[in-house]
Amino acid sequence: MKGTVVKVALQGATFAYDKLYSYAVPSNLSVMAGCRVLVPFGKANLKKQGMVFEVLEDDTQKLKPILSVIDNEPVLNSEFLKMCEYMHNTVFCNYYDAVNAMLPTGITHKLVNFYSANEDFVSLSLLNEIENQIFSYLKKKGEVQESEILSTFDVSPEELNLLTQREVLIKNSDTKQKMLDATQKWVRLSDDFENIKITPRQKDVVELLRDIETASIKEIRYFTGVSLSVIENLITKGVLLCFEKQVFRKPYKSNQNPVVSEIKLTEEQENAYNGLVRDYENQQSKAALLYGVTGSGKTQVFLKLVDRVCSDNKGVIVMVPEIALTPQMINIFLNRYGSKIAVFHSAMSQGQRMDEWKRIKNGEALIAIGTRSAIFAPFKELGLIIIDEEQEHTYKSEKSPRFHTRDLAKFRTAYHKGLLCLASATPSIETFTKAKNGKYSLYTIKHRYGDAKLPNVTVVDMKKEILNGNSGSISTVLYEELNTVLENKKQAIILLNRRGHNTYISCPDCGYVATCPNCSISLTYHSANKRLMCHYCGHSVPITKKCPECEKEHMKFLGLGTQKAQQELQALFPKARILRLDADSTVSRDSYSKYLNDFANGEYDILLGTQMVAKGLDFPNVTLVGVLGADGALYSEDFKSFERTFSLLTQVVGRAGRGQNEGKAIIQTINPENNIIELAKNQDFESFYNSEIMTRQLLTFPPYCDICYICTISIYREEAITAINGIFDNIREMINNEYKDVKIIVLGPTSSAIAKINNRYRFRMMIKCKNNKRFRELLKKAIDIKLLKDVSISVDFNPETVI
Repeated sequence: MKGTVVKVALQGATFAYDKLYSYAVPSNLSVMAGCRVLVPFGKANLKKQGMVFEVLEDDTQKLKPILSVIDNEPVLNSEFLKMCEYMHNTVFCNYYDAVNAMLPTGITHKLVNFYSANEDFVSLSLLNEIENQIFSYLKKKGEVQESEILSTFDVSPEELNLLTQREVLIKNSDTKQKMLDATQKWVRLSDDFENIKITPRQKDVVELLRDIETASIKEIRYFTGVSLSVIENLITKGVLLCFEKQVFRKPYKSNQNPVVSEIKLTEEQENAYNGLVRDYENQQSKAALLYGVTGSGKTQVFLKLVDRVCSDNKGVIVMVPEIALTPQMINIFLNRYGSKIAVFHSAMSQGQRMDEWKRIKNGEALIAIGTRSAIFAPFKELGLIIIDEEQEHTYKSEKSPRFHTRDLAKFRTAYHKGLLCLASATPSIETFTKAKNGKYSLYTIKHRYGDAKLPNVTVVDMKKEILNGNSGSISTVLYEELNTVLENKKQAIILLNRRGHNTYISCPDCGYVATCPNCSISLTYHSANKRLMCHYCGHSVPITKKCPECEKEHMKFLGLGTQKAQQELQALFPKARILRLDADSTVSRDSYSKYLNDFANGEYDILLGTQMVAKGLDFPNVTLVGVLGADGALYSEDFKSFERTFSLLTQVVGRAGRGQNEGKAIIQTINPENNIIELAKNQDFESFYNSEIMTRQLLTFPPYCDICYICTISIYREEAITAINGIFDNIREMINNEYKDVKIIVLGPTSSAIAKINNRYRFRMMIKCKNNKRFRELLKKAIDIKLLKDVSISVDFNPETVI
C-alpha cells in the first residue's frame, strides 16, 4: 500500500546502526524534512528521537509508523540536511552528532519518563511499604515525571522499571525541550474598556495605551509611574487584556545609535578589498586568503567588505578562534551595525544561544559573530564567511563530529555561491599552499596600518641568566623593560602557555613524581586552592610536604605555570596591577569580557596569560610583550609543533606597538639558536613557510597527504589493544587484495602519547592517506563491529593535536 514515508536518522545510534531508517507517516500526522519525530525502534519498540532527512511516497505495508512530530516547522533546512550528509560521509560522525552540532543546545529535546498507577493492579498485599506509598501517590496525582518520584521517595530508576515490569506502574516517555522561550507580559485595551469605570491613576494607563496600542507591563510602569497593583486591577476589571510575548535574551547591550563612519583604507588595503569584492561579485564560491602582518588593519578590510555584502541583504559570518577575542570584535561590529549582529560562543547561556539562533532564522540579524559554533548560523541567504586567525587549532572540533570549520565554510559558501575569506598574519601551511598554487585568491598587506612599525624583538638566552645567578623566570632584560613600561604608565603583555603554579612536583631522594591515578600524566600544583590537579580528568588532592614513597620531606616544586609567574611578577613589582587570564581565572560567563575591558581601560598594568592573550587583541597602550618558556612546545611529537610555535610567537609579538608608541618584545628561551625562534623574532613567515613545506614534502605530511588518526579506548587494556591490532590486520589484508589501488602509509599501532585518560586505556594508529570515498569505504569495512566489544573508537581526519 502506497503512503507517505520518511527517512529518519536516530539519536544515539551506534556506529553499527547509524543509517537512515524508513517509517510510515499516519494519515493524521503531517511532517516535513528537517523536523524531529518520535519513533519506535527495535523489537522492544523503544521510543527514539529522530531527524527526518527525506519525505517520499512509497510502500508502507511493512513499516512502523512514527509516533509523533516534535516540530511544527523544520529546524534544519535543505542546506543543513545536505551538510549533515557531508559530515557523516567525510568526518566519520553519526548523523545525529551532526544534527546536534547544528542546533543550539536550548532547542534540543530530551526524552523524559513519566509514571502513573496501573488502575487494573489490585494485589496491593504484594507491595512493600515504599512501593505502596509510590502507588498511592501516583493514584492520587496521576501521571508524574520520574524526577519528581526520585526526589520524593528513596527509590532508584531501576526499581521503578521493575514496578513497570510487574505491571504495578505504567511508564510513558515523551520529549521535552531543554530551554523554553523567554516571555514577557504585555497588555492591550479590551474592546469594551470605555464602559468600565476607572480611577484617575488607572486612566493614565488607558491614555498611554490609546496612543501606542500595546506595551509591556514594565514599560507602562516606567512611562506612567503606576504600581503593579494598578495594572493588575485593570486586568481584573476587564479593562486590559494580558498576553505573553517572546523576548530575546541578548548576550550584549545593543547599540541603539550605530555610527557608520567612512572607512579609510591604505593603498594595500584598498587593493585587497577590491580583489575580495571582485571574488564576491563573481559568485563562483571562491575562497581567498587575506595575508597581512600583525597590525596591518585586516579588520578595516573586513568591515568594508561586510558593508558591501550587507547592502545585498545577504548574511555574513565572522569567526574568531577564542572566546577572549569575541568581546573586542563584538564591540567593533556593534558600534557600526547595532542590532544587526548576533553572537555565538560557548560562554553564553543556553537561552541566549537559542534566541540568537532564532533571530537569524527569523531574518532579524544579518551578521553572526563568534567562535566555531557560529558556522551553523541559519541564514537563508549567505554571502560571506570570514575566518580570522584561520590557522588556529580551535577551529577544529576535538569531539564528534570532528569537523574543521574551514571545510564547513567551504561547503556553505559553495551552496550559496558566496565568498570565504581566510585571514591571518601566519596562515596555516595548508592554506598558504593553496593560495600559492592558485586554488585560493591571495591578497597581501605587508605594512602596518598608520605607519606603525613592527616591534623590536630581543631573544634572551635563559641558560646564561642561570649562570649569572638569576634562577627566576623573569630575565634581567625583561625586568628592566617592565620597569620602563611601568614608569611611563604604559602596559605589557606576558605570555606563558601553561596554567597552574608548578607543572609537577617530585621527590629528589627517590625520584617519585606525583601523577594522576586515572591518567598517565603528572599532577599540576595550583596555588589558589593549594591542591595538585589533573588537567584531563579533574582529579585533585591536597598538597603534601612528605613523599608518599620514601616519606622524606624534600618534595620539590618544578616547572612554571601562570600562577607562579604572577607570584614572581608581583614580588618584583609590588605596586603593579597584574591581571592573570587563563582557564582558571575566567570560570564565570562574563569573565573574559570584563577582564579585557578592564585592561583596555587602563585598570591593569600587566596582562599575564596563556595563548588566549596572544592573538587578535588590540591594545594601543601596550608597548611591551614578554614570552616565558618560548620553546616549550617545540619538541613534542606533533608534526605541527614548529608551525604552532612560530605562529604563537609571531602573533603575541605583534600585540606590541599597535598605537603611536614603538613596541618591544622579549622572547625568553633555553635554545636561542633554534631556527623557529629566529624566524619568529624576524616575523618572517615566508621563510618559515619555505623551510616547513620542504620538510612536509620530504616526510609526506599535510598538505601532501591527509592524516587519519584512529584511537581505540577501553577500561580494559587488552580489549583496546585487540581492537587496534584487529583494525590494522583488516586494513593490511584489504590493501593487499580488493583495495590495492588505495595508497597509504601506516604508523603504528602503538600506545597513545597519553596512554590512559580517566581510567580508559588508549591505543592509536596513524594513516597517511587521501581522504576520498574509496579510502573511507575501506576504513568502514576495516572497523569490524566484533572488535568493538567494551571498546569505543574515534576516527579523526587531519587532527590538530594528537594525545
